Parts: sequence; structure tokens; C-alpha cells
Amino acid sequence: MSTPLLPLSQATLASDPRLLAAVREIGVRRGFDYTDDAATAALLEERRKAVHRAGAGAPGWIGALLIVAGILWPRFSPMVPAMSGKPPALLFGPAVPLLALGSWLWVLVRRRWKRQLLHPLLEGYREVIGCARAHGVPVTHIPDWLVGRTQSGSGKGAAPIPSYPEVEAAPGPANGVASAGGAAGPAVVAVPAKPPAVSQYEATADEGGWHDEAGCLLLVAGAIGVAYGVTQDVPAGYLAGALVPLAIVTWLAGARRGREKQRLREQAVAYVRALAALQAAGAPVPELSPVLRKLLAEETERATE
Repeated sequence: MSTPLLPLSQATLASDPRLLAAVREIGVRRGFDYTDDAATAALLEERRKAVHRAGAGAPGWIGALLIVAGILWPRFSPMVPAMSGKPPALLFGPAVPLLALGSWLWVLVRRRWKRQLLHPLLEGYREVIGCARAHGVPVTHIPDWLVGRTQSGSGKGAAPIPSYPEVEAAPGPANGVASAGGAAGPAVVAVPAKPPAVSQYEATADEGGWHDEAGCLLLVAGAIGVAYGVTQDVPAGYLAGALVPLAIVTWLAGARRGREKQRLREQAVAYVRALAALQAAGAPVPELSPVLRKLLAEETERATE
């Protein structure tokens, strides 16, 4: 996406003067201004690429191949004619160094990945998110890579957001966003209501597509029934031919549903992009739903490929 959607923007942080002060204290301690949206976006993008490179290098693939070779060697080496009659040490011995070297490479990749994930500035940003949660300020989204979790994974991840005691809500006007100096003022930019198409996408995004599989089964069943009727001279078998047009109707329904889901997805992408633009204009953006968080992660990954 051209405009990144930050987990927290300066406008969101400034909505609570106490949170803003805590974030500035974290920034002084870490040597970085987390209230600067442009600098924070650049930091997250730089660190995301570094974490991805550390975990997706050649040593990881080589280590995986060596581990697979070490596991398969004892099973398949006796089938090789040249290995027939060889002592067990020769048959099974090479698996040990293969497994050891592959495991060492995996450990090396894991340590490099963890070192990038625990970068001091990322640690500080996770502290900022933890403080925002403690103050009851909505966090728009938390990227999986930031907490060391695979996309759409579960759990807290390898570097979870720290937890802090909840802070009582500060008294103040219900509307408005605090300025950088801490004084409350009217919000300059308002976030519009979520379009119905986006809500519909959230409700149907995880529904599986069964039309292709059902169409294939109906087609195969119809073909088998007709073939049986022809070869065995059973007229009733010809009735299975009715399944063929039913398979076509099922495929057409699946194609129509697929086009509708794609249209809704495009509406959801446009909505997320609009939120990013509003955030850049100074609007505090609400928390994204799990479906929109997943969509945002997919679009971000696609944009950087």
C-alpha cells in the first residue's frame, strides 16, 4: 500500500496526554521519536524487511533439505543396489551428520531472526503499543511479524506486546483529539462509517468455496452413470446424465460468487487505503477487525514482492 497504516498514529497517541507523555519517555530512553508518523513508518518498513531477510535466507532452506535427507536416508538407502549388504553403520551413519548440520543451520537462522526481531527500536515500539492498550487507546492493528508470529498464526508470538496495569480513563470531552501539547481540541479529520460492502466482506471472507469441488464430483458421477448404462445396457444409468448440466450450473454459481467476493474484497481494500490516508491526515483510526487485519497483511506483502 502506498500509504502505510500504522498501529498507532500521533493523533491517536495525543488523544490521552498521559499516554503521550509515556510514549515520549519511551522515545527518550530508546533514542527515537515514536510520535513522528513518517519516521515510525520508515522504521517499521526497514525492520520488517530485515526480519524477513533474516528468516528467509538460504541457510534455512539448506538446513531443511539436510534434515529431510537425514530422515529419509535410513529408509531408502537399503533400496539402493550399491548399498545392499553394507554394514548398518554405513546405512544409517550418514543420517547423523545430515541431521546435525541441518539442525545447526536452523538454529543459526532462528538466532539471526530473533536478533532482528528484538531490535531495540522494535522493543520500544512494542512498549508503546503496550502503553496504549493500558490506557484504553485503540490499536489499529498489530502486524504478525512485529510480534514474531506467522501470518494468521495464533498465540502471542516470539516477541509479544508487553502487558501493563490498566490506567483509569482520564476525564475530558468525549469528542476531540488532544493536541501535541496536551490540550484537547476538535478533531480535524473524522473517520467515516464503515461501508456496508466492507461489513459484508468481513462476514463472508472466510467462507470456503465448494462450488468447484461439487461441480467436479457431479460431472464425474454423471459420466460414470452414463458409462455404466452404456456398457451394462442399463437404461437407468442414462439418468445420471442429468448431473452434467447440474455440474455446469454449480460452476456458474461458483464463478458468480467468486466475482462478488472479489468485488467486496476490492471495496475492503479501498476502505483500508482510505483509513491509511485519513490517518496520514491526522485522524485517529479505529481498530481493524481480524478479517481486515489479514487483508492488510496480504496487501502489504503483495506490495513489497
